[in-house]
Amino acid sequence: MNELTVPISEEAIRALHVGDTVSLNGVIVTARDAAHKYMIENFIEGKPPESERELYERLKELLSGSAIYHCGPVVKQEDGKWSFVAAGPTTSMREEPYQAQVIGHFGLRAVIGKGGMGPKTLEACQKYGAVYLHTIGGAASLIAQSVKEVLAVYKMELGVPEAMWVIRVENFPAVVTMDSHGKSIHAEVAEHSGERLKELLGL
Repeated sequence: MNELTVPISEEAIRALHVGDTVSLNGVIVTARDAAHKYMIENFIEGKPPESERELYERLKELLSGSAIYHCGPVVKQEDGKWSFVAAGPTTSMREEPYQAQVIGHFGLRAVIGKGGMGPKTLEACQKYGAVYLHTIGGAASLIAQSVKEVLAVYKMELGVPEAMWVIRVENFPAVVTMDSHGKSIHAEVAEHSGERLKELLGL
């Protein structure tokens, strides 16, 4: 088991390889489709609006050396404090159009989700020193136990699942399925599955 603590160094990421198990600790941020689109349009491809400047600076601080988790949590609020009831991963491929730019711009070291991502994200992992961490789908309540504290939430107007939740995690379990050396379990599985399908179809 590889212990990763935010902020994660590039050296620690480069030492990881596909198949390695990881226990993640520290402050990370959830982001799904709407949040990624928002970051691209407002912070990466355009000059941050003055009204969003404070959030932009905060996200730069939070995401540098950290991780984005593709997650639309189920939450509850008691006595003014938020907590996660369920924290299962979202299918990551939906973020493929955005992820490479977000990794490069904000200095991400990890992207967490399920199902893997495509060649643009893999290239960004190689270039900038990042990994894709696959976590368990269907274990949302179990994963929520690793979320020890909700520190803040941004862009709640996008809706609870699409908002950017700043969370502190302890012993968050994941497996490296795309590394910084150009390897992707997901690409290999797709290739082998395609070859097997051709065999079955007699092509």
